[in-house]
Amino acid sequence: MREVVWSQSALDDMDELAAYIAADNPRAALRVLDRIETTVERLAHTPIGHSGRVAGTYEMPVTGLSYIIAYALQAVGSREQIVVLRVIHGARNWPQGGWPT
Repeated sequence: MREVVWSQSALDDMDELAAYIAADNPRAALRVLDRIETTVERLAHTPIGHSGRVAGTYEMPVTGLSYIIAYALQAVGSREQIVVLRVIHGARNWPQGGWPT
């Protein structure tokens, strides 16, 4: 199993989406966070996402939700780790080759 590292941007994304959802439904926010974390755990076992819109990245949709996990594979010695770069709502506009703002 690969180690998972969360970038500060991904952690900020999680905080923002949780706060947005929790304003209406705190339990729903927890369920969404749990589903995202479960998807990331699956990536640690088998990184099966597709090539990302940003060079050198991959994307994995969160099943049943409108979120996309953007990640990279990074070599650390003889091992590989998953670096979660962003957690982005699928309805956001993505500029060519960059992250939504």
